Amino acid sequence: MLTRLCPLVVVALLQAGTAEKGWTDLFNGKDFTGWKMWNADSFTIENGAIVAHGTPGLAYYDGPFHNHTFRDFELKVDVMTRQNSNGGVFILTEYQEKGWPAKGFEVQVNNTYERDPVKTGSLYHVKDVNEPPAKDDEWFTEHIVVKGDTITIKVNDKQTVQWQQPADWAGTHDFAGRRITPGTIGLQAHDPNSTVYYKNIRIKPLG
Repeated sequence: MLTRLCPLVVVALLQAGTAEKGWTDLFNGKDFTGWKMWNADSFTIENGAIVAHGTPGLAYYDGPFHNHTFRDFELKVDVMTRQNSNGGVFILTEYQEKGWPAKGFEVQVNNTYERDPVKTGSLYHVKDVNEPPAKDDEWFTEHIVVKGDTITIKVNDKQTVQWQQPADWAGTHDFAGRRITPGTIGLQAHDPNSTVYYKNIRIKPLG
């Protein structure tokens, strides 16, 4: 016997299947619903990806899922860089009207940007990587896990960082707020000469 599904049910099923099982998409691939910008002019959407290109800015997830506040989670972001480009995925952060986030950590995106030796897969200025594990003009996946006092980063399933926050941790010399506390996700536009693409931004809360 054939069962007909109404169009709304079909659409719901297709939307539910966009992320891997157990994961939730934070970006719909079409517009910036659920996102809040510092310097929105530096962000556009192209072929289902957020394109960061322009003067410094941040796109923060500000949507309803878990009230845009995460503590223990897995996050996956597909990223592509153009030559000599810099970007970043911020975690455990919060919206600011301007300036680099004072709260949370940056997971670096930089394969060939010449002015910064800290490369893709680093936990910026906490645990740095000096050799890029990915290439420009190719999509790669940053997989970030925050569990308890430990942050683990993988690039294309290769671990680049596993760092446990010390009990007496007081942040870094430049950002005292670099510590594990609940927060949201941010995507960086670094400078006018950098072009970075972010897509398939999906999260899985743990516990």
